Amino acid sequence: MSETIHPVSQDQCPEHLRTNRSALTRWFGRTCYRVIGWRLEGKIVDAERVMVVAAPHTSNWDFVFGIFVILGINARVRWLGKHTVFKFGVTWFMRWLGGIPVNRAKPDAVMGYVDEAVKKDKGLIVAVAPEGTRKKVTKWKSGFLRIAKRNNFTIQLGALDFGNKRIVLGKVFEPTGDNESDIAAIIEYYKQFEGRHPDQF
Repeated sequence: MSETIHPVSQDQCPEHLRTNRSALTRWFGRTCYRVIGWRLEGKIVDAERVMVVAAPHTSNWDFVFGIFVILGINARVRWLGKHTVFKFGVTWFMRWLGGIPVNRAKPDAVMGYVDEAVKKDKGLIVAVAPEGTRKKVTKWKSGFLRIAKRNNFTIQLGALDFGNKRIVLGKVFEPTGDNESDIAAIIEYYKQFEGRHPDQF
């Protein structure tokens, strides 16, 4: 009998970056992905700490599909989310999924949140949406580049491509130190992918 091939597998995540979720939870993530007909291309880069940049971010569905991947590949992921989504009654669940509440009115505090996560878990993946909102923005903030440099993260570009029903764990990005040109290069890379609402990217 041939081996069953899943569209999402923990083989797409280095062993030291995996967590201890149950087989049922991993099955749930893979099954949801199979049901929606999407696929995951590529794998998490093999590095001690990885920052996955997630874009284009144009829909709430980005989060849902991303969680399916996190569960399916059994990855130890922390993601930065607006503090207002950590509502009473679901905060524990959001934290279980890896959420770190961020108050955008206090941008300097974000560094501290990530610093604490790094201290807790030596091998770690942090997922960030540098656009900071689902709405169209004219300029990306450079905070994620500063966080990556401060905590020695390898930056990997991850894309949500609704046009081709896939998430792509793409290339490693090497910052030059010129944040403005680095962000311009990253945005140019993402132009090949189609968000759920293309007009908002």
